[in-house]
Amino acid sequence: MELPKVAVIGCGNWGKNLVRNFHQQGALATVCDADAKRLEMVKREHPGVTVTQNFDSVLADKAISAIVVATPSDSHFPIARQALLAGKHVYVEKPLARDVSHARELDDLATKNNLILMVGHLLLYHPAVNCLKQLIASGELGDLRFVRSDRMNFNTSRRDWSVLWDLAPHDISMMSYLLDCENTEIQRVGGWDTQSDDIVDVAYLDLAFPFNGKIIPGQIRNSWIDPQKLVRLTVNGSLKTAVLNDAQVENKLSLHSQTPEGRMIVEYPAYPDIEPLHLECEHFLKCLMTGERPRTDANNAYQVVRILADVERRLTKRPQQKQPATIS
Repeated sequence: MELPKVAVIGCGNWGKNLVRNFHQQGALATVCDADAKRLEMVKREHPGVTVTQNFDSVLADKAISAIVVATPSDSHFPIARQALLAGKHVYVEKPLARDVSHARELDDLATKNNLILMVGHLLLYHPAVNCLKQLIASGELGDLRFVRSDRMNFNTSRRDWSVLWDLAPHDISMMSYLLDCENTEIQRVGGWDTQSDDIVDVAYLDLAFPFNGKIIPGQIRNSWIDPQKLVRLTVNGSLKTAVLNDAQVENKLSLHSQTPEGRMIVEYPAYPDIEPLHLECEHFLKCLMTGERPRTDANNAYQVVRILADVERRLTKRPQQKQPATIS
């Protein structure tokens, strides 16, 4: 079956990775960006790929089956909506939208027009995450007790949204996926504005995950002001604790347990060494050819948008202050 042709909209820091992967898989037809210098780089690195600054021309191109949206998150909804109305399948980087009603509208449009709508929740395609999911399901960790995700780095190119809209979609989607949870509840929210610009750049969420008839407590910690990058998930069980440290090159996933004598044992489960983004792009193309509903469909994305929209409301209701704020 012939591969469908896609156009990537936005080839910035992350978009260029999507350009590379779709080109490697033989599906990239066009790259669209407002920045002429970026397009020149695409032409040099990927000869034969069409580049343009005109989004309307991309939508009008009948040879293009799908649009891949890798623009700033506040533009995801209008671009994805235009693409769906033009009859194109759509892949949108996280988050799907910044408003719950917008996420629902995109899903309704895709369903009504029999189009694929997929969201770039990358970690659901990560081999180590899927290995951990299997270990949890098999009972390897025992009864789950707590789950925490820490995602921190130093970000100088801050935009007009909080750190949570930037980083937390990864954490929320991954934790909900691991626990097969579609009804994650917010317990507490805390946020700090450290640069006096009304942008929350350090934050945490306390969450509750219904799992196997119990409630598993969880926490997400995000920061834009930490000079040491940290990308770590910890899942505590009664038998073993799993640690997924995605900042490491090797042995990203480890299992920790103690013998009755108190000696610590560390195991390193095996999983395929494949770039998660390659698998994600491959999955999108497969869905285009078979009509299969994506693993990260609009239903999956809706929960992330719902939680973040609720968090944003809670944070903006508090008086603007530079001291820590905790909202139950």
